[in-house]
Amino acid sequence: MNHPVNEPILGYSLGSQERIDIRTELDRQMNEVLEIPCIINGKEVFTGITTTQVIPHNHSHVIAKVHLAGKDEMEAACKAAVDAQKSWIDIGLNERCAIFERCADLLAGEWRMKVNASTMLNQSKTVYQAEIDAACELIDFWRFNCHYARGFHDELQPLVSPPGVVNTTEIRPLEGFVLSITPFNFSSIAANLPSAPAIVGCTSIWKPSRNSYFSNYILMQLMMEAGLPDGVINFLPGSGAEITEVALSNPDFAGLHFTGSTGTFQGLWQEIGLALPNLRSYPRIVGETGGKDFVVAHPNCDHRGLLVALLRGSFEYQGQKCSAASRAYVPKSVWNSISEDLCTEVKKIKMGDARDFTNFMTAVIDKRSFDKIAGYIDRAKGNESSEVIVGGNYDNSIGWFIEPTIIVTEDPDSETMVEEIFGPVLTVFVYDDDKFDEVLDICDKSSPYALTGSIFANDESDIQKAFNVLRFTAGNFYINDKPTGAVVAQQPFGGARASGTNDKAGGPLNLLRWISPRSVKRTLDIPQEWDYPFMKSDD
Repeated sequence: MNHPVNEPILGYSLGSQERIDIRTELDRQMNEVLEIPCIINGKEVFTGITTTQVIPHNHSHVIAKVHLAGKDEMEAACKAAVDAQKSWIDIGLNERCAIFERCADLLAGEWRMKVNASTMLNQSKTVYQAEIDAACELIDFWRFNCHYARGFHDELQPLVSPPGVVNTTEIRPLEGFVLSITPFNFSSIAANLPSAPAIVGCTSIWKPSRNSYFSNYILMQLMMEAGLPDGVINFLPGSGAEITEVALSNPDFAGLHFTGSTGTFQGLWQEIGLALPNLRSYPRIVGETGGKDFVVAHPNCDHRGLLVALLRGSFEYQGQKCSAASRAYVPKSVWNSISEDLCTEVKKIKMGDARDFTNFMTAVIDKRSFDKIAGYIDRAKGNESSEVIVGGNYDNSIGWFIEPTIIVTEDPDSETMVEEIFGPVLTVFVYDDDKFDEVLDICDKSSPYALTGSIFANDESDIQKAFNVLRFTAGNFYINDKPTGAVVAQQPFGGARASGTNDKAGGPLNLLRWISPRSVKRTLDIPQEWDYPFMKSDD
């Protein structure tokens, strides 16, 4: 079966048409305040209970007024999803795929600038970060998910049908709706979480992050334009706790598709366990949660490559990637070689408005995040075992800006080495060159997370040693590269331990979680006698 190819990334270079187009769209979106309703059964619902959406790098600028769902809207959305499932199943896989492939085509074409601009403004992404996320990755999700789903019909069929019998497997969806709770940091993930189960026949309740209502609503509009039937995906801005309470009280709750914090996910899992006696089925629970992603360098490694990986891996999109490099273990000889140059390069990073294409970084997402990250930096400044060697300043007067910050610590178990910060903060533990084996063990055991990580080494034996020792320390493992930038169908993404259920978005394993197969035996030679040959008398 032919497969799709990854969507090419536009460069937005000086003088390019896409650069002109995105600037035009940014200006248009900056000059309006969008009113965002709930979408329930395909209809706009304006509740009158509203909040505003602001631009993180210019938090006095309002881009949207958002109508929040209450209990009535939540219950109506659950009912709409349940009612829509039969007809959604009946149209068949090929038509479902055709709708989401139209979504991909629209996003690759006339909707590309609209979606990218909304992500730049709403989530404060540079044009390049928005392009690889909101355009390319989501296009890839939709196209490859459809490809994987079509393959299930053949790949999951029984291997044996004896004479007189035809054995088949029906690829059914889960019975009921999936609650999709999505993050702010990737528009692609936000749209993929409700749409991946929908491709195989589930229906969804989509609870977007409070920090990405604007861009997520535009993606909902795109899916509706592509022909998504009413009720298949219901868009509910509002309280996660309230939406979850209503969803779990509905017997047709069939699954949770989640990306967010580890604490929230663990709490939801506990709530689902308590709800089990009232549910029709055992729900599928799929989650991608926190990370404390590492880079381990061997004394014999590419020094410049390591420097670039640390800078890009830690500070692209302000470190607000669950895969961002947040802790590094660097041998003393290598650190003595690169530390001065690393600080010099970090000081060159420009930070500001996403519409200024010379900026490498913009703002963190909101005040709560700003305060949390600033707290980590301040505590490190007061910690005798730690030193802030570059950055360490922050300013929220215009936007929520935090400088790219590097902390060097003498304690591999210090707060910033083991806790998820989700901001532009890298902590480095410098180790003696002869302690590589010990450092691998420390890396494996010092953090509860296991999402991404990388090893920098020149000799294959050292790479293999790290590969084996760190087998369960990262679900996505990189060799001589930064631990970010997983590509759909190339590096399916997910981690284990406190980082999630590792169901690998961007590959077929994730879609398999949303099906409930039915084995079918068709007997052609129908038995006409009830007794068996062994029952014949010996006389």
